[in-house]
Amino acid sequence: MANTVEKYFDLVDQNQQKFIETLREVVAIPSVSGDASRRADVVRMGEWLQARWEALGAQCKRVDPGKQELQGEVLDLPPVILGQYGDDPSKKTVLVYGHYDVQPALLEDGWETDPFTLVEKEDGRLVGRGSTDDKGPVLGWLLCAETHKQAGIDMPVNLKFCFEGMEESGSEGLDAIIIDEADKWFKGTDLVCISDNYWLGTQKPCLTHGLRGVSYFHLEVEGPGADLHSGVFGGTVHEPMVDLVHLLSRLVDNDGRIKVPGIYDQVMAVTDDEERSYEGLEFSHKALAGDLKHDVIIHDDERMTLKHRWRYPTLSIHGVEGAFYAPGDKTVIPARVRGKFSLRTVPNMEPAKVAELVTKYVGDEFAKLGSKNRMRVIETHAGRWWYSSPDHPNFVAAAKATERVYGVKPDLTREGGSIPVTLTFEECLKVNVLLLPMGAADDGAHSINEKIDKRNYIQGIKLLGAYLHEVAALD
Repeated sequence: MANTVEKYFDLVDQNQQKFIETLREVVAIPSVSGDASRRADVVRMGEWLQARWEALGAQCKRVDPGKQELQGEVLDLPPVILGQYGDDPSKKTVLVYGHYDVQPALLEDGWETDPFTLVEKEDGRLVGRGSTDDKGPVLGWLLCAETHKQAGIDMPVNLKFCFEGMEESGSEGLDAIIIDEADKWFKGTDLVCISDNYWLGTQKPCLTHGLRGVSYFHLEVEGPGADLHSGVFGGTVHEPMVDLVHLLSRLVDNDGRIKVPGIYDQVMAVTDDEERSYEGLEFSHKALAGDLKHDVIIHDDERMTLKHRWRYPTLSIHGVEGAFYAPGDKTVIPARVRGKFSLRTVPNMEPAKVAELVTKYVGDEFAKLGSKNRMRVIETHAGRWWYSSPDHPNFVAAAKATERVYGVKPDLTREGGSIPVTLTFEECLKVNVLLLPMGAADDGAHSINEKIDKRNYIQGIKLLGAYLHEVAALD
């Protein structure tokens, strides 16, 4: 395997500029899934991928998820592109997932250059919308396969792929397709690999084996039949906003600890192995404070900061609907207000139990007020957490590949956010899922001046190929 992989690496190095030009070509397609006026561009991006894979010899299937209403228009959802490259029963089969849609971006948002024109900076940054999220990694799989063919190297595994165009807008329709195709197109899948997240830092690669879930709640308080004048009714009625602010203040303290009784009872205990996994990670409070532009970090210990990002539940308050928020002054008492908050869940928390505890606690706190207003708690979303053992052969193969490409053992990380498709693949296909990031922590996905470093892009293409060879070598 060694000579074969080195031959692949050499050809990747030789093709660096060509690979950058290919990234430039796809960044130029403004595939913004959340903008109705860009829907044709999103479809065009999916068709570009399908055509390129078919030209390579892959068998592809375009699945149309249905329709959606967006910005007053009824639109066809972008296609999910399914594919298979290789069908050798003696080889393992790896399914890879990615998305070809991107976040909105306008030059006037603060971009240094046109967001849909890839610009190679002197410091090695490849700046453009979608460069790291997720067009660079999606291209990585394609360029990996094309480079194997160019080098005359047999692909070490059968490769299946699933590329969607709605990830940035809720992956509408994707779960139903995965469930439907589980015993059809995806049948025979041995392992899944997703490259749609980022390193913990900027210098050291990582493998990700855990994601938090999220339960989202609306807390509604309703009083009089219409908004009131504070000069006439202030001090004479129970004000919904006063009740709401009080209830929101009872959810979490200033140190980030959730006040809901019993919420920590389901949390998986920290093991000795987990404690050791925090040693040597590329993470510092100094770097974090720099990213935040101000040191507002709660914890003094860096390990505790990571634990509260990765493995403990947290509660965040997001906003209030129905309240006055425009510039200027308005002496109104809102008749109905709705606070919005979410709770990030971790192993082994059950969403139904979380909702039960939150609803009961808020109800008990409201009863203490003696208010004549009406209150209700509405759960609007309940996404589960995901956790996998980094000792699984899928992760072992990825760790060996990472060390081969970068010369260091990867950090083993979890993430505070959610990638729902991870759990969908695991539950529907009954196989292990690996998160293998290409980009770095400072890439600025979703932000202005999004970039992927040339080093990460080129070495990432090597990494994806090396990973497939290591998977093939598993017993």
